[in-house]
Amino acid sequence: MTAFLVKVLSSALVICLVTEVARRSPSLGGVLSALPVVSLISFAWLVKQGSERAELSTFLKSVLLGLPATFLLLAVLYGLIRLGIPVFYSVLGATSLFIVCWYIQRYLQQWWQT
Repeated sequence: MTAFLVKVLSSALVICLVTEVARRSPSLGGVLSALPVVSLISFAWLVKQGSERAELSTFLKSVLLGLPATFLLLAVLYGLIRLGIPVFYSVLGATSLFIVCWYIQRYLQQWWQT
C-alpha cells in the first residue's frame, strides 16, 4: 500500500508541476506536457517492481502504438479550440474521434498480425 501511495503522490506532483508551469507559460507547459513523462515514470515503476524484459518491451511497444491516436486527438482538439468551439464540445469531439481511431488502429494491428 505504501508503494502505491508513493506512486500516486509522485505522479500527481509531476502533473501539478507541469500545470503550474503551463499556467505561467503556456508554450513551455505545452512542451513539457508533450515530453513522455508519464511513459517514463510508468516505465521506471515497472523496472523498480522487477518487471521482466518481455513485459517492459510490450509496455513500450504499446506506448508507441498509442501515439498516432494521441496525436490525432491533440491535433483535432487544437483545431476545434482555434475555431472557437466551446472547450467541453471540443474535448468531447476530439475524444470521440480518438476512441474511433484507437479501435480502427487495434483492428488493423490484429489484421496485420494474422
